[in-house]
Amino acid sequence: MTISKAVRIVEVGPRDGLQNIKEPVPTSVKLELIQRLRATGLRTTELTSVVSPKAIPQLADCREVLGNESIRQLQGQRGLRLPVLVPNVKGLDIAIEYGVKEVAVFISATEGFSKANINCTVQQGIERAKAVAEKATEYGIAVRGYVSCIFADPFDGPTEPSAVLHCVQELLDMGCYEVSLGDTLGVGSPDKVRSLLRYLVDHDISLDKMAGHFHDTYGQAVANVWEAYNCGVRVFDSSVGGLGGCPYAPGAKGNVATEDLVYMFETAGIDMGVDLLKLVETGVWISRLLSKTNASRAGSALALKHGLVPSKRSSSRATNKKPISWSMIKDTNGLLVYRSGVNVKPILNQPKRDDTLTSSHGSSKTPKETPPSPDSSSREDDGSSAQAWISARDLCL
Repeated sequence: MTISKAVRIVEVGPRDGLQNIKEPVPTSVKLELIQRLRATGLRTTELTSVVSPKAIPQLADCREVLGNESIRQLQGQRGLRLPVLVPNVKGLDIAIEYGVKEVAVFISATEGFSKANINCTVQQGIERAKAVAEKATEYGIAVRGYVSCIFADPFDGPTEPSAVLHCVQELLDMGCYEVSLGDTLGVGSPDKVRSLLRYLVDHDISLDKMAGHFHDTYGQAVANVWEAYNCGVRVFDSSVGGLGGCPYAPGAKGNVATEDLVYMFETAGIDMGVDLLKLVETGVWISRLLSKTNASRAGSALALKHGLVPSKRSSSRATNKKPISWSMIKDTNGLLVYRSGVNVKPILNQPKRDDTLTSSHGSSKTPKETPPSPDSSSREDDGSSAQAWISARDLCL
């Protein structure tokens, strides 16, 4: 089933990665994210979705994103793919208005999710997608397809492979150059991936037109990508920092992290044409901006290795460090004693002898000791002063 070594990443962070975040993400941040991703060498980035603000409030600024001059300039660059998800012909018209060169349509393989996600049956969803694909083709716009819930539906349970096959065939027949198979709930495993892909191949579906879209709910996303790769799939959707999640699939985690995929393939000897360190920096940046934990294992490890984030040890020390408070417990002629917890600090003091300490072997000047302030921090004695550290149980008062 293997066809070639080349792998293409479809970065879905600006759309799929952000759509489930409740707090509004400023348009300027989205635009910078897109530019940062482009600077890493990624050649395909899903920009946004032209969808009802009521359905996905986070993407209500789709017109501002598509109309931005920096995005228009990217649209004019050869070799870049910048798909925009559109749910219907009305959304397509807006995409056309802003000069979009590629759109994506989506359908669900299951009835429950289709009803929750786009408020229609599977067949009605297919008809909507077909109307978009036909008009997009007339305008010379490339069309990519998505199939959701390839393994399970949050309302209907396990998905039959025949339902996935039906949707894939419909999308290919309407002119989609590629179909992304979406494990929306993240319940897939390598065995399930291999079984479904073999089923599709047995029914005359060419894997060079398939892509994998895996979520990481059960920590299987990277393993699923590798299994799909070994079966012959060469295109994979992913999100920087592992951002993502679906509003209509409660509990589903984010997409497989782009950093993890690039790291995995590069260590397998497959050149991705991506600057991994820049990608890691982008994952750290957007995760910090969104106040989210970076879900990329490779990204987090490399960020720590290259000093892009503080180590847990140094952070813990900074957090737990508290000033030491000293209290005087004894004041006698020539001796001051301070206590802090189990530690006792005696200070020799000779004010009547002009702060000199004299021994039978001669005399030496010792700087006048200043009693420690209550909030002073502890420090090692370097032997230059007449101070000593001693445990309370070893000092007779």
